[in-house]
Amino acid sequence: MSERQKYTDLIINAHRIVIKVGSSTLTYSTGKLNLQLIEKLVRQLSDLCHQGKEVLLVSSGAVGAGMGKLGLKEKPKTIPEKQATAAVGQGILMHIYEKIFSEYGQIVAQLLLTRSDIADRKKFLNARNTLLTLLNKGVVPIINENDTVAVDEFRFGDNDTLSALVSGLVDADLLILLSDIDGLYTSDPRKDHTAKLIKVVEEISPEIQNLAGSTGSKFGSGGMVTKISAAKVAVNAGIPMIIANGAKPDIIRDICQGEELGTLFIPRDVRPHTRKRWIAFGSDIQGKLWVDMGARKAILENGKSLLPSGIYKIEGDFISGHVVSIVDTDGIEFARGIVNYNSEELNKIKGIQCKDIQNILGYKDYDEVIHRDNLALRV
Repeated sequence: MSERQKYTDLIINAHRIVIKVGSSTLTYSTGKLNLQLIEKLVRQLSDLCHQGKEVLLVSSGAVGAGMGKLGLKEKPKTIPEKQATAAVGQGILMHIYEKIFSEYGQIVAQLLLTRSDIADRKKFLNARNTLLTLLNKGVVPIINENDTVAVDEFRFGDNDTLSALVSGLVDADLLILLSDIDGLYTSDPRKDHTAKLIKVVEEISPEIQNLAGSTGSKFGSGGMVTKISAAKVAVNAGIPMIIANGAKPDIIRDICQGEELGTLFIPRDVRPHTRKRWIAFGSDIQGKLWVDMGARKAILENGKSLLPSGIYKIEGDFISGHVVSIVDTDGIEFARGIVNYNSEELNKIKGIQCKDIQNILGYKDYDEVIHRDNLALRV
């Protein structure tokens, strides 16, 4: 049995599947849509639905479709130009999807999201409820970043990240990223003919991250770097992820039948609650807490809450209830959590024992700065 075969059942038995297809897969080098490939993609997704599986499609291509319609030869460089091109292209893209899906008797729905829709807890839950209702009605949600209104601070920046967050949003069983490359290689196969495909990644180590390089096409915003980032989100949410070549015939069908295609990222054993996934990967960060190695070990290895004694530095201006980043002495983020005290209070009680909080502040609402129930890991 190969290393990959141990996880075959994990893929075959996946019921709720998120498929992300990138611009480099959907468009020709001219920027215009590859209609033949889109038709094959839709046929495979519809077939999964006919098997009783639930399918969500995260689709790039709006800017590429707009470029084709407007006769542009290069990707727009300014935000207004990109947004205008996306506004033209999104309607074209959805029209094509709706037309082809309808030929297979499949209803689709469009959802355009921005980072703020995930970062805001209420919007996060609204998006989740909408998606789950659509799936319950047998509809295929087609999701894209709302490029026409998103600004830098609210942008996902790439649909790889968006697809991973959507996977966590709906408790998906599998995430498939379709790209213009067969998977993660030991080096860039377009430059090194000795490069070998890595079939299984059990841990996203620094070595794995270094292999990502900076691949990408002129019509896409992602590359292997963003796919590795997406993998970190997915596996920490307990969701297996596969990177595969979207140009290969019947690639989705073959993957879902257990064929060893692409690179499989193995999820962590523990699948966190939806709320913790939001804390770890969806929420906006309002500040940063620097903790000593003892606190780091207590949180990572023993599942403990964060106490004031382990904190030695505070960054940012935040209030109780905000989400903050937790970093170790090397400045490496390993967790996020919802604080019980504001930044001013924490600057007064950092490094002290819980029994002394009352004496310093004049009150003590909590022993914990961040309770373990409000703390989510990012490693």
